[in-house]
Amino acid sequence: MNNSNLKEIWNNWSETWYQKYRTDQAISKIINNPESAFHHTTYAMIKHVCPDLHGKRICVPSSGDNHAVFAFHLLGASVTSIDISERQLENSAAIAQKHGWDIEFICDDTMELSKISSNEYDFVYTSNGVHVWIHDLCSMYQNIHRILKANGTYIMFEVHPFTRPFGDDTEKLTVVRPYDSIGPFIIEHVPRHTWRIQDLMNAVISSGLCIHHVEEMYAEDGSFWIDESADEENTLSNEEFDRLCNWQLNPRAALPQWLSITAVKRT
Repeated sequence: MNNSNLKEIWNNWSETWYQKYRTDQAISKIINNPESAFHHTTYAMIKHVCPDLHGKRICVPSSGDNHAVFAFHLLGASVTSIDISERQLENSAAIAQKHGWDIEFICDDTMELSKISSNEYDFVYTSNGVHVWIHDLCSMYQNIHRILKANGTYIMFEVHPFTRPFGDDTEKLTVVRPYDSIGPFIIEHVPRHTWRIQDLMNAVISSGLCIHHVEEMYAEDGSFWIDESADEENTLSNEEFDRLCNWQLNPRAALPQWLSITAVKRT
């Protein structure tokens, strides 16, 4: 699939499925508590490498809903949001303008970052859902390495690859594909890749970044197990919602659901 077709699909999603991430309620939550845009373990990793984000230059490729972008700005950083979808950026820029937030928005491919100069950023962050759309991990990480300053830091937050082989059944483990079957799989007319741990870490390492720390985390609440497109959450009781995090009732909860990696660009 070429970039034009991919942009068209993402632009359409921005006007449909992604609207719920732009509601006043969703944005107010970030304004009131910017840390809420991150898993608490990932946020601890961010604070460890950047105790004070004020004045730091941060780039967020494949920025998607831009929640991390807004949070970084509110925490004092100078932020550049990059996405392949013009509509995602336009909609997020409208929110930033409404609140008077000075954020840079650039339409670019995360595998190229062709509009970004080298050695520009103190910190690069990618959030959940980025890697599944990336067909060339090495190019992505080579360019992340390129745009980082010397001793700059990259942190990734992503769905743990161990979740990929299993189906959506929360009553029993149902294997739908081997772990090493990485795709691409065509879903909703879009190719998606289910990368393994080794694919992610080898791409980071081959770029020249030095991996400093890895965390494998569990879901913070039962929302991880909800199919957001089906609006299933509204039909569950509190008890049913809580049981989704109990591995004895939901065997998939025994596996880590999230992965975060810290890597540094050395001179």
